Amino acid sequence: MRRTVYTPEHEAFRVSVRRFFETEVVPEYLSWEATGTPPRWFWKRCGELGILGIGVPDAYGGKPGATFKHSAIVTEEAQRLGLTLGGLRVQTDICMPYFLEYGTAEQHEAWLPRLTSGDAVCALAMSEPAAGSDMKAMATRARRDGDYYVVDGGKTFITNGLSADLVVLAVKTDPEAGRRGISLLVVEAASDGFERGRKLEKIGLRTQDLSELFFTDMVVPASSRLGDEGRGFEYMTNNLAQERLSIALNAQAAAVAALDQTVAAVQRRTQDEGAPDQATKFALAGCHADVAAGQALADRALDAHEQRDLDPADAAAVKLFCTELQGTVADRCLQVLGAAAYNRVDPVGRAFADARVSRIYGGSTEIMKVIVAKAMGL
Repeated sequence: MRRTVYTPEHEAFRVSVRRFFETEVVPEYLSWEATGTPPRWFWKRCGELGILGIGVPDAYGGKPGATFKHSAIVTEEAQRLGLTLGGLRVQTDICMPYFLEYGTAEQHEAWLPRLTSGDAVCALAMSEPAAGSDMKAMATRARRDGDYYVVDGGKTFITNGLSADLVVLAVKTDPEAGRRGISLLVVEAASDGFERGRKLEKIGLRTQDLSELFFTDMVVPASSRLGDEGRGFEYMTNNLAQERLSIALNAQAAAVAALDQTVAAVQRRTQDEGAPDQATKFALAGCHADVAAGQALADRALDAHEQRDLDPADAAAVKLFCTELQGTVADRCLQVLGAAAYNRVDPVGRAFADARVSRIYGGSTEIMKVIVAKAMGL
């Protein structure tokens, strides 16, 4: 079906992103999987091309006129080539809104040019080993001492944790206040008391670095707090719609790519073995219909978000549908291609391994169902 979500200007941006990925990223990509993270030149080139400046004012190095739809194009083009660049989305789609929405003019001057140029990589540190999805159980503490906070604790499952120069860190500034005791600090990775822990090995998403972070008597200026003290949980909640839409768009694009790769492989096989059997045709036709439905939902949500009309429950529904779709399509496609595709070199095998975590991070499938059911009045 013809999509209407993008303008000619968007499509011109797509051409430049596709050229960058095809000519500069793809030739080196397998080595990035071995090291577990993109090299620093990748971030600098993304800055030069305006990818890191999407949604940022021109004065701070932003890409003029760019909106979240430009970020969606980056996601689609990465998945089209089987590139798992989730760390890039973490910086542009998840971390950047915190700086833009809650940073002061002085903080914008200090941090935004570094982020848009690729001089600084950013991570968001919320998850803790004993807290899971329960922010009230957060154990990382920030004790106020004059013009500074003294931070102690640790975080885990942090995307960009190994490469981050700046970390948006969720801390408890008032341990007795539950959710109302959480604040956000921007931490320089060069700070004394900041320590990177283990690189966490994953089943998929091998180029998306994931690590532990630890803080011991780490001194952070109070001027590095984002927004008001005690409102960190509110700020994190406010960004959930875009975060979950970003995950949904990535999942949808991954499903499209897996189906395209599978159809191409079946067509190549047809040249040697004759027409595919009916079971193969039925499986892929079903995937085609499912992917078309997911695309319609994702595009509608993208338009709603551009109009500031995507509420958290709608975003949860889109994430629920598209991430489940990604898993289903990747599984069916691998079944069609068989054992020959069950490896990390084959794009469908990689898509299968990469798909599973989409139903966990950013809020699990079960949490999305809770949110949707509540919105239904159940």
